[in-house]
Amino acid sequence: MQLFWLSFGFGLVTASVLAISAVGLSLQFGITNYINFAYGDFMALGAYITYVFNNEVLHWNIWVAMVAGALAVGVFAVIIQRIILSPFARRFDKTFYVLIVTFGLSLILLNLMYSIWGATVRFYSVPINQALHIGPMRFTAYQMIVMVIAVVLMGAVHVLLKTTRLGKSMRAMSDNTTLAMTSGIDTKRITTITWFLSGTLAGFAGGALGLTEGNLTPASGELFLFVIFAAVIVGGVGSIYGAMAGAVLIGLATEISAAFIDPSYKLDIAFVILILTLLFRPSGLFARPGKG
Repeated sequence: MQLFWLSFGFGLVTASVLAISAVGLSLQFGITNYINFAYGDFMALGAYITYVFNNEVLHWNIWVAMVAGALAVGVFAVIIQRIILSPFARRFDKTFYVLIVTFGLSLILLNLMYSIWGATVRFYSVPINQALHIGPMRFTAYQMIVMVIAVVLMGAVHVLLKTTRLGKSMRAMSDNTTLAMTSGIDTKRITTITWFLSGTLAGFAGGALGLTEGNLTPASGELFLFVIFAAVIVGGVGSIYGAMAGAVLIGLATEISAAFIDPSYKLDIAFVILILTLLFRPSGLFARPGKG
């Protein structure tokens, strides 16, 4: 039973990182209507930029470095959207072509990171924390901070979407881009802001993943991307709140299963949940009307 609760606790940590990244991916899809296969590499890039600020150049505090890495990826995401993805999206009506471009971008970014940092496993420069007992669960201070930040970010996204003019414009574009444009909404500006927000979330999630896992490699983001897709699809593609709920479900399921099966197969649990969802509720468990 103790092993179950330890796995449950780490499942909450994984779910926190997963929720941050899944919400960012859902924001991108809601506005652009295509999936960015390079999203995992955005995460890895954020993790390595954090590493540079924390370990190689300025030796910043890990949290300051993570914020800087997240903002850098946010700016990078906007540049990629403006220079590469937006022209393809305007030229081709079918999103299939843009998906191919994002897949190619993923390969380019992955090989670029291998060229710069190599395949060596990297570690952040942080003090070693003793695990703290929270009931039957155990967390390091870093893991608890990541969970708190995830909750704060999810609350901030909720407030943004529900109470601000920007959030209402984003929801309008997600429902019907053409109608939003004819209503006077600056769709180009909203798209740019959305890509910055989603890129920032990806960058921060990459840093958080490297911190909670204890190491990072250029392939870390790509390996985690499948789990993000599972959370987004299970929750309902295009649903921000579905992405949050899907992240909790997938995060807990994968980590708890590792207590009872070979941990190397835990990602297969996410795949099983994904398949069952597609079989019995293809639109996702929390899909929005018109998005499923």
